Amino acid sequence: MAALFGPRANSLAIVMIVGVLTLAVLFAVAAYLFYRSPYQTAVGYAPEQPVPFSHRHHVGGLGIDCQYCHASAETSDFAGIPATHTCMTCHSREWTNAEMLAPVRQSLAREEPLRWVRVHNLADYVYFSHRAHVNNGVGCESCHGRVDRMPLMVQRKPLTMQWCLECHRNPAPELRPENRITAMGYVPAEEGIAGSELIEHYGTPLDRLTECTTCHR
Repeated sequence: MAALFGPRANSLAIVMIVGVLTLAVLFAVAAYLFYRSPYQTAVGYAPEQPVPFSHRHHVGGLGIDCQYCHASAETSDFAGIPATHTCMTCHSREWTNAEMLAPVRQSLAREEPLRWVRVHNLADYVYFSHRAHVNNGVGCESCHGRVDRMPLMVQRKPLTMQWCLECHRNPAPELRPENRITAMGYVPAEEGIAGSELIEHYGTPLDRLTECTTCHR
């Protein structure tokens, strides 16, 4: 009776198995790299806005505090987008006829809000509260980066679960005193306050920070 497989069958089978395993590994690596890539995490995302608002000019140049515009960050889950009246507090006297501010003047005249494009967009299944973070010592810079250097708002952090957990597992390096929450370029070593002291000061519940229900409700 003739052999069902030829003498080269074993070699061919080994090559096929190695090939399949190699493809599986390459696929897994590619999937991981894609998941971590800026395309997936949106790091570097800087959409065009109805008004080219420059945080570099307003925060870095003029020294305007974050909470002047984002007034609800301390009291609400959402930091809030400033009403047109907030913009016109200054621009009714400064740069009143600037072409780039035409949408602001139009918004005020029509009593219609500007349609800003959201930059930092968490998944719907994630619960995030600005109030909880700001009132417990987490600075704006920790999540938003150095906005005082941004001509146009850019997403600088990946906002992934892994990134959030890195801080929740070890929050001490990211904590600040109350009067430094909105400061840019904050250097803990120069403040003379240890992170462990701030954890005690704020009463940070370390045992609950990594519970699923803290972020998924």
